[in-house]
Amino acid sequence: MWGSKKSPTKRIDSLIGKNTQVTGDLDFSGGLLVDGKIVGNITANEDDGATITISENGLVQGEIQIPNIIINGTVEGNVYASNHVELAKKARVYGNVYYKLFEMAMGAEVNGNLVHVSSDGQVNAVDAKAEPARLEEPEIVSDN
Repeated sequence: MWGSKKSPTKRIDSLIGKNTQVTGDLDFSGGLLVDGKIVGNITANEDDGATITISENGLVQGEIQIPNIIINGTVEGNVYASNHVELAKKARVYGNVYYKLFEMAMGAEVNGNLVHVSSDGQVNAVDAKAEPARLEEPEIVSDN
């Protein structure tokens, strides 16, 4: 999955390096690789092929609105993808994920709602904060 041929784009036009912090909103086109930290909202310039890739070192504190989103790091905010969201095994999302197509590797984590948005704009939410299933203790019956 991570780095596979299925990924929307391999092109990287912009890079936020590991030791870099950007504070403020960011608007880009093409491909953006985030190895550092962004504190602010991220959007794409009317580019349907725009892709953001957040590496396992990457951290975004803000809302992301990009057609294609690949996460292997941490996002603290809502994620909106008009095309595709891919969560790799080290992905951590603290917010809601709005998607058309969705992939999630074992180990990835979403602390919020998963919201499917169909081609006709219909929204279907799945609450990711639901309580896990619990097995009931078996009743012990004695012969006495």
